[in-house]
Order: sequence, then structure tokens, then C-alpha cells
Amino acid sequence: MATVTLSVKNVPADLAQRLKARAALHHRSLQGELMAILDEASRQMTVEDLAALASRIGLRTPAESMRLVRDARAGRRR
Repeated sequence: MATVTLSVKNVPADLAQRLKARAALHHRSLQGELMAILDEASRQMTVEDLAALASRIGLRTPAESMRLVRDARAGRRR
């Protein structure tokens, strides 16, 4: 698989520190943590993913399911 080098400039120091702390929490390098964040952010949830998530967190009503779907969609627009 071909790879591409990406660069992020002018990262605020507090954000960089939070990312480093998050990487340490997950036992990853900063590079590894950034890759994990980008990978997760770029994935689209399938209906099966949403159903599994709803089951895992115990959603019981259509209103709760609608909130979950809206939150998932809103997260992709950020």
C-alpha cells in the first residue's frame, strides 16, 4: 500500500500536550496515536456498526436510537 506524508503545522502547545498524554495512556507513540485518531475519524459507521453500538450500550427506545444516529452524523461533520 502506498503511503503519503502528512504534516500539521502550528499546533497549539496545549493540544500537543493532550495528544502526547493520550498516546501515553494508550501505550502508543504520538505518531501511532495520531494514526489511530485519523483512522477512526475517517471510518463511516455502517448500519451494522450502529446496531452493535446500540446493543452494547443498551439503547431501548427509538428516541435513544435517533439520538445515537444524530450524534454519529454530527461527529463526522466536525
